[in-house]
Amino acid sequence: MGLAALLQMTTGVDPAANAATLVAAIVDARSKGAAMLFTPEMSGLLDRKRERAKAAIRTEAQDVVLAAVREAAAREGIWVHLGSLAIERADGKWANRAFVIDDKGEIRARYDKLHMFDVDLATGETWRESSAYAAGDAVVTVETPLGRLGLAICYDIRFPALFEALGRAKCDVIAIPAAFTVPTGKAHWHLMQRARAVEASAYVLCAAQVGRHEDGRETYGHSLAIDPWGEVLLDMGGEAPGLGLAEIDPARIADVRGQLPSLANRREIAT
Repeated sequence: MGLAALLQMTTGVDPAANAATLVAAIVDARSKGAAMLFTPEMSGLLDRKRERAKAAIRTEAQDVVLAAVREAAAREGIWVHLGSLAIERADGKWANRAFVIDDKGEIRARYDKLHMFDVDLATGETWRESSAYAAGDAVVTVETPLGRLGLAICYDIRFPALFEALGRAKCDVIAIPAAFTVPTGKAHWHLMQRARAVEASAYVLCAAQVGRHEDGRETYGHSLAIDPWGEVLLDMGGEAPGLGLAEIDPARIADVRGQLPSLANRREIAT
């Protein structure tokens, strides 16, 4: 058994303030006995005004949020899945990058979001993530105290091929940090998260942004922990930030995979 902590945030436009929130959550999660903390997409900066955001986005080596989280993880002796940060790349583009940080403050894995959120919603909202961010090109898994962790970010959830790959890698847990819009959240959030857990016969942990943000956007919240049978173990609601806890039980994974061996029965289909 291992205890996972999920942080639901209302990230703003000041990286230093966001770093302080993350550090406080690391301390809180450790005090509650968690082996690992999971944070949302864009934990360090959430700002749709890209000219303003540009002044705050740095390389990994210069990022104040990443440095603060690494230091706190080492001091408290806890692993952290930093859902994602906006990171400056050498080519001038940005990466929407997740980090897995161990209890010594070392980076064990990085994952760049594979699928860019380029949409025009019926509400009039328009998003063009690809105009500033470069997509990743690799499926990433990493061993953690909670088992083998597979990495995804937000919009990735709509692309089954990624989760088929994570299923083939026999992930015990899949992290899907997010900053979901309210309309798409109401329509699809719980449905897709539960489906991904069932497909992979794995726990799914979704730390999410929530509420009204400084840049004017509104996010759906409802950070979730879902077991391999698709049961919702934790739903943090859509009203406020906070810290939630969920048990990860390896025996539950083995039990579900024994009852429904879909991973073992999967066949390659020619197209």
